[in-house]
Amino acid sequence: MMETTRIAAPLLAFAVSCLGLPAQGTELGLASIFSDHAVLQRDQTIAVWGTAQAGRDVALALNQQRASVRADAHGKWRIELPPQPAGGPYTLTVTSDHQTVRRADILLGDVYLCSGQSNMEFAVRASTNAMGATYGARNDSIRYLNVQKNSAATPQEELKGPVAWVPLTEETVSDASAVCYYMARSLQARYKIPVGFVHASWGGTTIQSWIGADSLSSLSGYLAGVAAVADYGADPGAGMRAEDARSDAWWRAHDPDAAAQRAWAAPDFDDGAWPAVVPSGSWKDSGLAGFKDFDGVAWYRTTVTLTEAQARKANTLHLGPVDTYDTTWINGVRVGGASTPWMWRDYAVPAGVFRPGRNAISMRVLSGGRGGGLSGQPASRNIGTVDGQAIPLPAAWKIRRGSALSGLAVPPAPWDVPTSLTTLYNGMLAPLVGYKFKLVAWYQGEANAGAAQEYRTLLPMLMRDWRQRFGQPALPFLIVQLPSFGSAAKTPGQSDWAELRNAQAEAVAHDAHAGLAVTLDVGDRFDIHPTQKTIVGERLAQVARAVAYGEQTVPARPYPASARRSGKDIVIAFRDTGGGLATYSSDRAIGFEVCAGRACRYADARVDGDSVVLPGAGSADVTGVRHAWADAPFVNLFSGDGQPVATFQLNITPSN
Repeated sequence: MMETTRIAAPLLAFAVSCLGLPAQGTELGLASIFSDHAVLQRDQTIAVWGTAQAGRDVALALNQQRASVRADAHGKWRIELPPQPAGGPYTLTVTSDHQTVRRADILLGDVYLCSGQSNMEFAVRASTNAMGATYGARNDSIRYLNVQKNSAATPQEELKGPVAWVPLTEETVSDASAVCYYMARSLQARYKIPVGFVHASWGGTTIQSWIGADSLSSLSGYLAGVAAVADYGADPGAGMRAEDARSDAWWRAHDPDAAAQRAWAAPDFDDGAWPAVVPSGSWKDSGLAGFKDFDGVAWYRTTVTLTEAQARKANTLHLGPVDTYDTTWINGVRVGGASTPWMWRDYAVPAGVFRPGRNAISMRVLSGGRGGGLSGQPASRNIGTVDGQAIPLPAAWKIRRGSALSGLAVPPAPWDVPTSLTTLYNGMLAPLVGYKFKLVAWYQGEANAGAAQEYRTLLPMLMRDWRQRFGQPALPFLIVQLPSFGSAAKTPGQSDWAELRNAQAEAVAHDAHAGLAVTLDVGDRFDIHPTQKTIVGERLAQVARAVAYGEQTVPARPYPASARRSGKDIVIAFRDTGGGLATYSSDRAIGFEVCAGRACRYADARVDGDSVVLPGAGSADVTGVRHAWADAPFVNLFSGDGQPVATFQLNITPSN
């Protein structure tokens, strides 16, 4: 996905993890998710946790419920209160010795967890109905919490701060997840109870980033990568050295000059004969001789002089975006590398790597068939310090062509966002374990398009993993199916997005506590981020009514149950049609295909009540049917209550 974001450097995340709940708490404290205005899940056991002096008694009070516990040897405590009905506002009070901590304006209601990639991250302010949503937003019975992005190599105990529950007002609604807000608004209006939603998303990320290590490592293809992430978390320096060795072996296998060129990363290498350039885009547009049509490797070098105080405080290297693959060294020590052109390179630097005096920064960049080069602006490149200062890097760098290479993609480190393994679960969800939720809304899959077969395993795995970790084995999952995006099909063919949609639908069909919201008709084939989020949120709310709230209502999509021959025709039977199927703008349904093995052709289709008939399509060679099988299909088949029929494929059931 083409999204501009800053990559949270894993080393920095590892360092930040040390700022969570302390190992030996001396001050009484609550986990940060328990801020003022928090919403706690009604009708389920309420767990509250925090820190105190080791061995001291801690007392908790909420809405006339009281309980106490003794802090353990590490200064940590956890108290559980019995389930309570919806209500509030209340005050949450914790006392130990002569210390007291209070949280005000606490509500009991339903809490939703909303997660995924950029279309879940998409804010209300950018949605189609933003003006109306803003004017009507004030509602003290709805609050939200945005989890800060945090990629971590090990499971964290505390959210990256600051952390705050936010009541809904005209001023605050704009920063909320649009899909999650419109869902919450609909459900709160229906059930008249407090609602809170926790939003934890990161644009462009793959599902593998969001699954816990134990689950993901059960797949043999991820065992080594998950182990490498764990090793990196235990010892970042050793983990980075191991990654440097792995990367070096890859380069030696794919570039015959890699071993010789590696010397160009040495801090004392003499680059005096190299030409200078001020990188601000593709090297093909730099005007440098030999770079206009060059595809392959280029090396960049610069130096920066630091005082002793600056070297002691320097802990991050900010380089902006790089097109496409980079490996970066400071004074000959690898500090990072990434494989996505729109990710900003913000590399954490261990203590001692920067030193007083001259510091050499070296980068190897592979264009990978794209523009190539340091594509950001010079002002985006600097050295960050622990006290928030920015030391500018020189605008001009030395540059030299390396090997001409094409058709190569450098494997990312297993902790590199957006394709990391487990790190977003570790940093953004593990700190929530203990909190209870009414449901999960998951909007993700764009980054996994092209690997739908694997997604059939990974999506059910994610649902099982979160249910187990949150201790809610029947936790409802609401899955947003991918909308239309990409080229319109003129002939039947293969479609990565259709395959992914079908994988999402199959995962839901095999899960008794999951539901699917179909969005084919509210996508934008020219924009991967369609702005019509109101309909998506309201369809999620309709799914929630059936799956999470147990209403005897029609789910938010017609479901294709079977396809069979009837004479020369094929008849596709549907369930949950909302009073019968209907076609818009035609008396025929478009987007249907019949397939003989892998060869498919378009078929005429007509609605007959709860069925679709494909007249004359039942020839002996036909083995299956499919609908809306394209990245950006045009569809006009809907349920009686206005829900689109999803992408699907069915085998033909033998005639009786």
